[in-house]
Amino acid sequence: MRIVVGQGSCGIAAGAEKVYSAIEKHLDDKSCLSITGCIGMCFLEPIVDIYDDENKLLRLVRVKEDDAEKIAEATKNGDLSLLENLKISPEDEEFLTKQTRIALRHCGLINPENIEDYISDDGYQALRKVLETMSPEDVIEEIKVSGLAGRGGAGFPTWFKWNAARKAEGDEKHLICNADEGDPGAFMDRAVIESDPHNLIEGMLIGAYAIGAKEAVVYVRAEYPLAIVRLERAIKQAQAKGLIGENILGTDFSCSFRIKAGAGAFVCGEETALIESLEGSRGMPRLKPPFPAEAGYWHKPSNINNVETFANVSWIILNGGEAFSAMGTEDSKGTKVFALTGKIRRGGLVEIPMGKTLRDVIFDIGGGIRNDATFKAVQMGGPSGGCIPENLLDTVIDYKKLGATGAIMGSGGMVVMDENTCMVNMAKFFLDFTAKESCGKCVHCRIGTKRMLEILARIVEGNGKDGDIELLEELCYGIKDGALCGLGQTAPNPVLTTIKYFRDEYVAHINDKKCPAKECTNLLIYSINPEKCVGCSLCSKKCPADAISGEIKKTFSINTEKCIKCGQCKAVCRFGAVEVN
Repeated sequence: MRIVVGQGSCGIAAGAEKVYSAIEKHLDDKSCLSITGCIGMCFLEPIVDIYDDENKLLRLVRVKEDDAEKIAEATKNGDLSLLENLKISPEDEEFLTKQTRIALRHCGLINPENIEDYISDDGYQALRKVLETMSPEDVIEEIKVSGLAGRGGAGFPTWFKWNAARKAEGDEKHLICNADEGDPGAFMDRAVIESDPHNLIEGMLIGAYAIGAKEAVVYVRAEYPLAIVRLERAIKQAQAKGLIGENILGTDFSCSFRIKAGAGAFVCGEETALIESLEGSRGMPRLKPPFPAEAGYWHKPSNINNVETFANVSWIILNGGEAFSAMGTEDSKGTKVFALTGKIRRGGLVEIPMGKTLRDVIFDIGGGIRNDATFKAVQMGGPSGGCIPENLLDTVIDYKKLGATGAIMGSGGMVVMDENTCMVNMAKFFLDFTAKESCGKCVHCRIGTKRMLEILARIVEGNGKDGDIELLEELCYGIKDGALCGLGQTAPNPVLTTIKYFRDEYVAHINDKKCPAKECTNLLIYSINPEKCVGCSLCSKKCPADAISGEIKKTFSINTEKCIKCGQCKAVCRFGAVEVN
């Protein structure tokens, strides 16, 4: 039997490395132990899979170091009944069985540090097919038939960008992968690189062949150290097998491969800012036109796509563009990967065909809201996206339908919020992010986002005033119209959508000085219900501000002027006497 421990970043954070080391200590034959990447079930990490030859026999979840000896003994004796209490539940298994996986098809199933694992599952066969039987124009046509659109957020037709770079004048061309994944709550690209780096490399090599590039560059943020390490290892392995470098697979096609670690600026997700950073300059967007296909990296024809876009390419080449376009909707073909996070029962990576609804993802696959709370909204597209309320849960997932709500598909972040989330504070959170990440090149974004943030901060602190909502809307539209790049043009989206769908919360903050979600600290009032208080004094003992007074076995009270609203009293009260209004 083989024991495979999931070691993506999520698994390692949950203790997978310690689990691996503990299992290794109890094994006589250590060759039966290996690793894999993230299967996407982040809510169940650490995950250990047990295989007999190539068939998975058992998936163990939330494994601890203390379980290691039992796992080693069970696999050695062939008695897996010893592991029944660690076995994944049928309900949690549905998280995967209800998905359709293309970009994530190898994630959590192969060893990302071993090229042979990738090759054994048709790895690099698409590249061989392209180099031996297809012209660059054939490749572009197949991508056109597939309907693959850029998965980085804009949804621009991939074939069109490839074709433009192909036809651009000049012998020196560059292919660039945008792995500068900066949206809060998004981790799709990181997981693909960590779990299936050769799939990215193969997709990029095919793209380089199609446009005529002799250099491929992955621009990845430095905050992804594990992804960088595994990608570097994969590049060396591919070079050793003649899959990268001169005369690949004995053909006339040559392509070098390198990694550029970015400093983590969100604006570098915009392709021209990324190019500036890649050239060694400060990451600031360029005026367009010219577009990168005409004058990109070092002002040479260049093509930029994100990780997920390239992760679909080899599958499309092997299975045909029509197979990919058969999935999805008329306007949005194929599958899409989402990072499902927030107040959700089953958080992780989800890949579904376009055309499913938000309800399908959040409730059917994600299992609904944690602690049986009420769903309130979902933030789509990160800081550039918007909040979609409960009455729009049946919105179909495709570029046009999501765009009609005021949100965007984005790269695939899906942050779920419940009844305890303040939508005004949520808008402030995302605007704080974009204001800090603005490169400062254009006045609308540099100054406008700061002024909006000041207004939002004033509202959540209880100092909102009449006209603030209207002023926010005016600033939003001015920034959208005047900003130079996508960061500024989309920064107002979280504010506009929360005003559109949750205007009553803004009004409550401004007029009533109350936060309906009871999240904004400055607007909360802590009190003790005399009918429930038994005089145990526990709240008084735990209060760091000495704001609670009273006598044992008599009613206690809170001095609201001294109260710092830390919530300690409510947390320790066993009788529900502490109330928040």
